Amino acid sequence: MKKPLKQKLTTPLIGLLIVIIIIICGFFYFDKFLSKPLQLTDIKIDTKAALKLNVLQQISKKNGIKEWELKAASATLLKGEDKAILIDVSVVFFTKNNKKVCLTSKKGFLNTKTHDMTFSDNVVVTYETSVLKTDKLHYKKKEHIIYSDMHVKLEKEDSVIDADSMTTQLNDNMTILKGHVRGTFSEKFNIQ
Repeated sequence: MKKPLKQKLTTPLIGLLIVIIIIICGFFYFDKFLSKPLQLTDIKIDTKAALKLNVLQQISKKNGIKEWELKAASATLLKGEDKAILIDVSVVFFTKNNKKVCLTSKKGFLNTKTHDMTFSDNVVVTYETSVLKTDKLHYKKKEHIIYSDMHVKLEKEDSVIDADSMTTQLNDNMTILKGHVRGTFSEKFNIQ
C-alpha cells in the first residue's frame, strides 16, 4: 500500500513548522533576556584613587646616570596628592661605582614629585653578601641615601649586627649604624 503524496509531505512539513515556531519563540525569549539592563552588585569604588596600575616600572636618572629602577606589582596614584601606593615592591639602587643595592618590600609609597620613597612590611636590602632587614625604610632621592629609624638587623656570612637605626650613603658605599649597636662576629667577618 502506498501512501498518497499529500500524506508523505504533511508529516515533514508539520515537523518543519514546529521547528520554525520553536526558533521564533527562542529568538524572542533570548532577545528579551539580553535586552534587560545588567545590574552589577558589590562594586567597590576607590574614591581616593586617580589611577590604578596593575604593574609599575620606573627608572630614575640623574645627569644621564641611572640612580634606581623600581618595579611594583600594582600602584595606586592618589587624587590631589603627589603620592603613589605600591604593592610588592622591588627596587635596585645604583651606587657611584655602578654596584647594585637591591630592596624588596610588601608595601611602599612613592612621592611622585620628589621621588622620595618609604617602604614597609618585610623590607629586605641586599648588597653583595650582606642582607639588611627592617620593618620600615626610607629613600631620599636628593641625597641618594636609604635610612631607617627603626630596628635593623644586618647579616653577613655568619655575623649579625643589630642597631636602633641606620643610614646608608649609596654614593659613598657607607652604612652608619646608631643606637644600641650590638653584634656577633665570625672569624672570617670582613667589615667591607
